[in-house]
Amino acid sequence: MEAPNSELQTPNSTTRCAWCGTDPLYIKYHDEEWGKPVYDDKILFEFLILEGAQAGLSWITILRRREGYRMAFADFDVNKVANFNEADVERLMADAGIIRNKLKIASAIINARLFIEIQKEFGSFSNFICGFLPDGKPIINEYIDHRSAPARTEISDAIAKDMKKRGLKFFGTTICYAHLQATGMVNDHILGCIAR
Repeated sequence: MEAPNSELQTPNSTTRCAWCGTDPLYIKYHDEEWGKPVYDDKILFEFLILEGAQAGLSWITILRRREGYRMAFADFDVNKVANFNEADVERLMADAGIIRNKLKIASAIINARLFIEIQKEFGSFSNFICGFLPDGKPIINEYIDHRSAPARTEISDAIAKDMKKRGLKFFGTTICYAHLQATGMVNDHILGCIAR
C-alpha cells in the first residue's frame, strides 16, 4: 500500500515524485533532468559545483541561482574554473547571484583542478563514476514513496571516500548520492512517476 502524500497529483492527474512540490522550476527540473543519465563531463562538473554549493541548503535555493552560477563560473568550463585565482574568489564573494560562502567558492576551484586530474586518469569523469556502478550502468530503484530513497549508499560512500582521498571538498556521501540521483546514475523516481 502506498504511503500518503507519496506522489503529487497535478490538475491533469499526472503523477510526480512529491519532493518537487508545485514550484514550476522544481517541476521542470524533476521532469526534464533529475534521474536522467548524464555522461557529459561538462554537466557532471556543473552538478559537482551546484551540489557542493547546496550543502546545508535546500536544492531549490540552488536551482534558483543556477544561472547566476553559470555566469559566475564561466559557463561551468572546468578548465577556466581551475585557473581561477584569489581575485576571482573576491569577485565571486561579491556576486549576489550565488551563495557567497568563501569555503564553498574555494572548494569549487580546488575541485575543478582535481576533476581535471580524474579526467586525465580515467579518460573522463563519467568513466570514473561509472566504474563504481554495477556493470558500469545506472541503478534503477523501485520505490513507491520518495521518502524510501536513502540519503547515502555503499556506492556513494565508496565514491565520496575516493574523492576525499583525492582532495575534493564538499562532496561527502550524502552530497555524492544527491549527485548520483541528479545525474541519473541512480534513478529514484517513484514507481508511476511520469519522469521515471
